[in-house]
Amino acid sequence: MPKNKKRNTPHRGGSGGGGSGAAAATAATAGGQHRTVQPFSDEDASIETMSHCSGYSDPSSFPEDGPEVLDEEGTQEDLEYKLKGFIDLTLDKNAKTRQAALESIKNALASKMLYEFILERRMTLTDSIERCLKKGKGDERRAAAALASVLCIQLGPGIESEEVLKTLGPILKKIICDSTASIQARQSCATCFGVCCFIATDDITELYSTLECLENLFTKSYVKEKDTAVCSAPSTALHISSLLAWTLLLTICPINEVKKKLEMHFHKLPSLLSSDDVNMRIAAGESLALLFELARGMESDFIYEDMESLTQMLRALATDGNKHRAKVDKRKQRSVFRDVLRAVEERDFPTETVKFGPERMYIDCWVKKHTYDTFKEVLGSGMQYHLQSNEFLRNVFELGPPVMLDAATLKSMKIPRFERHLYNSAAFKARTKARSKCRDKRADVGEFF
Repeated sequence: MPKNKKRNTPHRGGSGGGGSGAAAATAATAGGQHRTVQPFSDEDASIETMSHCSGYSDPSSFPEDGPEVLDEEGTQEDLEYKLKGFIDLTLDKNAKTRQAALESIKNALASKMLYEFILERRMTLTDSIERCLKKGKGDERRAAAALASVLCIQLGPGIESEEVLKTLGPILKKIICDSTASIQARQSCATCFGVCCFIATDDITELYSTLECLENLFTKSYVKEKDTAVCSAPSTALHISSLLAWTLLLTICPINEVKKKLEMHFHKLPSLLSSDDVNMRIAAGESLALLFELARGMESDFIYEDMESLTQMLRALATDGNKHRAKVDKRKQRSVFRDVLRAVEERDFPTETVKFGPERMYIDCWVKKHTYDTFKEVLGSGMQYHLQSNEFLRNVFELGPPVMLDAATLKSMKIPRFERHLYNSAAFKARTKARSKCRDKRADVGEFF
């Protein structure tokens, strides 16, 4: 019978799953008491196991679904308790654990205003971000830079955010200029550097230094004299991020510096419109539209020397039908460049409306659009919540002080789900009928003659 014995031996609690079982037992016996965090070991480094290996939830505890999800998950004390645990986990030995903790903190700060909590732990958070940027690699650096951006957005302009930038700025610049670092990490650091400088810098020389650092990146994509087109390269994504961050900082520069930058880049920037990368073409087009807006704001009779050539290029991109390009890319490109062409030729901007809660914001110029797009990229779906509650962003977009509404008022303003469904169904039906009339091949076309 030795075979049966051998066959049955694995059913004992040996090495097969003892680690996770012990962790689960520890969590079960600990109950609601505060427990010592024992996160991932090197053998069990999967992010999905965080809820079993520690007393804190996994990063999905803070999904980017806005503040309502967080309110449902627990009280403010529960939220702060979770965040304290995640801050502790940024010191863990395992890289995956640190990355997951950074992303969880970032998602929480993007979804809820926690100014007092952040203010008390600003130095601890800054030290954790600095350590992850210095010692981390790839994804960990990307997560640390993203958290630094949201941290500055929470703090707003002032001494606290200035100290954060003073500590992290040199490290961010070093990573951005390091050709051996991963492109994703450098890309995230470039965006972070631009956003933090936009919020916190009070030193004009530091602003000019940041602009120069970002310029040194995206100018590498300029077409050289011998070339006829910009070929897409792995570093193109980095150049796009640096160009967008540079454009954001240009909007807060003094007039003299803006004039200087216009002279340097106005005639070279159009070369990026011939890039193989659709995102580079779009970034260059929107940047050009913004530069035209700034130039005309300084001089109402501003004239671009090579206007005919530029408008021909923009019109070609606005009506691009090349078969070798993806349909989605062509559709996106045509939509953007129709607006860019109108801005360059007619000085016109298609006003956009952004609704958040009971309020709405009108985006009526390229500067405002670019600023909104940048912060939306950083905050994700938390942008609407921050527009309602974040005083810094409300000052940037001239929305005034936050509107204070009680829960009963907000609930009464919310349309019930069933009514929304009926409205959407009716709108869909009407839209389908209208489109069907236009598409009907049996329609009598004789009336047009």
